[in-house]
Amino acid sequence: MHVSTHLPHQSCLFSPVRFESSPLSDTATTPDTAGQATDQPATSGDTAPAPAETPAAPQMGTFDDEGNYTPREVVSDDLGMSFADAIDGTMVTVEDGEMVNGTVVKIDKDEVLLDIGYKSEGVIPARELSIRNDVDPSEVVSLGDQVEALVLTKEDKEGRLVLSKKRAQYERAWGDIEAKKEADEVVSGPVIEVVKGGLIVDIGLRGFLPASLVELRRVRDLQPYIGQTVHAKIIELDKNRNNVVLSRRAYLEENQRETRDQFLNNLKVGEVREGTVSSVVSFGAFVDLGGMDGLIHVSELSWKHVDHPGSVVAVGDPVKVQVLDVDFSRERISLSLKATQQDPWQEFAEGHQVGQLVYGRVTKLVQFGAFVQVGDGIEGLVHISEMSAHHVDSPEQVVTPGEELWVKIIDLDLARRRISLSIKQAAEGGELAAEYRDHFEVDEAGNYVQGEASAEAEAAWSEYYETEGGDPAAAPADPTAVAEAPPVEEAAPAPSDAESPETTD
Repeated sequence: MHVSTHLPHQSCLFSPVRFESSPLSDTATTPDTAGQATDQPATSGDTAPAPAETPAAPQMGTFDDEGNYTPREVVSDDLGMSFADAIDGTMVTVEDGEMVNGTVVKIDKDEVLLDIGYKSEGVIPARELSIRNDVDPSEVVSLGDQVEALVLTKEDKEGRLVLSKKRAQYERAWGDIEAKKEADEVVSGPVIEVVKGGLIVDIGLRGFLPASLVELRRVRDLQPYIGQTVHAKIIELDKNRNNVVLSRRAYLEENQRETRDQFLNNLKVGEVREGTVSSVVSFGAFVDLGGMDGLIHVSELSWKHVDHPGSVVAVGDPVKVQVLDVDFSRERISLSLKATQQDPWQEFAEGHQVGQLVYGRVTKLVQFGAFVQVGDGIEGLVHISEMSAHHVDSPEQVVTPGEELWVKIIDLDLARRRISLSIKQAAEGGELAAEYRDHFEVDEAGNYVQGEASAEAEAAWSEYYETEGGDPAAAPADPTAVAEAPPVEEAAPAPSDAESPETTD
């Protein structure tokens, strides 16, 4: 297509211009034959050197002999396409899922505008800026930054081009992560969040680091790890579920394998080591031995029954433990705390003999008798047949839980950790155990010796027998008399030679 524009002769924009010689000018300007102005020397004589060639001026219109101006053709088909096509050619084309690059041109509190050369700027919502949650856009990008983004929607319901920097980061990171997983390499990144059960690590995408795999031993408080850069191995990868599971413990174990092997080889079963309680769990406690952790099972915490390990030890407690077993293949160490302590059963057996009287407290009643605590962690059984000289249908007829009383040891089985006791035989008197002899009057054999009957006791027994119709002269000589126990000891009634007289039908 050709478009020409001509002006009428009478309204010519240009006309011939003539200048006369002037003493102030060395040259005079005259029109050439084509009506264009040229510079000529003002004086005659020798020919002046030709001026240096200058770049050709843009082509202009022309004048005819009569001085009429003809403009040049201002538009020619030099595009080779339509004007609309020429405009479209200056813009990029995008499709959903395509990766694009652009420049940050505006930052708002909830979105960022990115110029990618499209007909309108792309919008990156704040939630699509970073793998971190609830971030300020100005903390992620700055004006003028070059950003790679993924096209989420070419045109949403508001006609906007919606982009995602986070998704683009994911796409790039997945390739790297898959390659590192295949090569069994280490990944690293800052801890950005504490979630239920572990940590979130920024490795280009959100990697989950379980709490049990943060250290060689389980860590309770994860907050101090926020902001720290950690190294970890990839143990699980699922792109479809966008799931990456990491293990820092595997990384630490790999780096410390040589040290651990040396530590295990130097550990001997039966030896006693000092350590620090590193964690307490429902089934026991882990102890840091200075190179590896060993486990004290709940059954090895104390000679006494333990409801929960936390009642015996706490994190940070220094302990002395005995090595029970070393499993080299599984790299596990079994420890015992009670093995380093005096066995209360052994101690009881060494200080007591069958036939001696001990003082105890009823702890539990069962159908066939009652359990009585006679030492720290030591309980013996009073069979129902040993509760009284007369027939007993149920233990409740004789004793109640919490009641304190004298019992006689009638059997002591250290191997089976069983003690048989008798209330009935304790009423007959006998030798006191060694720990009681300083507080009661005993003979050379250690048997309890009754004191002289007091007047008050005699009067009380006489009144009792008179009321019951018995013979006051038959009253025993103060069977309830007891030696006074020292203040530091819990007052215990003296074992009487006879219990209260039984009522007869």
